[in-house]
Amino acid sequence: MTPKQTPSAEEIANVRAMVIFEDADLMAFNKPPGLSSQGARGGVNALEDLLAVFARSNGKRPHLVHRLDRDTSGVILAAKTKPAAAFLGKEIAARRVNKAYYALVSPSAPEPPSGRIEVALKRVEQGREVFMRPAEPDDPEAQAALTHYRTLASSPFGAWMEVRPETGRMHQIRAHFAHIQRPLVGDVRYGGTLRLAGVSPSRMMLHAYQLEFRHPDGVMRRLQTEPPEDFKAVAQAAQLVIRPS
Repeated sequence: MTPKQTPSAEEIANVRAMVIFEDADLMAFNKPPGLSSQGARGGVNALEDLLAVFARSNGKRPHLVHRLDRDTSGVILAAKTKPAAAFLGKEIAARRVNKAYYALVSPSAPEPPSGRIEVALKRVEQGREVFMRPAEPDDPEAQAALTHYRTLASSPFGAWMEVRPETGRMHQIRAHFAHIQRPLVGDVRYGGTLRLAGVSPSRMMLHAYQLEFRHPDGVMRRLQTEPPEDFKAVAQAAQLVIRPS
């Protein structure tokens, strides 16, 4: 796979600066919001395209083993070898890769403040847009979906949530929080507010802050990243502050 266009010097510097972990088998990146994981439109390079920057002299290069939505920031993992990719693919399929996210929701914290959302979802197309909607379990198109959550901070404007999806359905977190009438701030597709506490977020407030997985060498690894400045600015404006644990 080659990039859609030759990476600019700025793109090369940016993708190198995203690296938070690297060894002989894997690379991990702190993906910024606004960068597609794969399949970017309009001739621009997605992160998968930019991984060509790390190609070896024999042409072999890393490939992503999972993806994040374009506007979701945070930890994303790539395999540098076929055995590593196969190993991690099996771990993901067996739900042994644990992902944790930070999300800002409104208009208030869910009730109860900690719990689980277990609602099947199905893919629905409306024109050129694709949505995930709640589905009855006996619907032939229904996909089982389970999301665990807990409230880390709340205010009159909304809440800062820690979210751990047990399944990996498309738009799962977004659809589940919309279902309980606590959509993600800035998520226009699922009914999220476009203005919170006087601030207008430029994207949905979702950050993949932690990834726990078994490395191909058998050792458990945990990678973490801080939310980007736009996330922190919205949280601060909404009086949402979490204390280090």
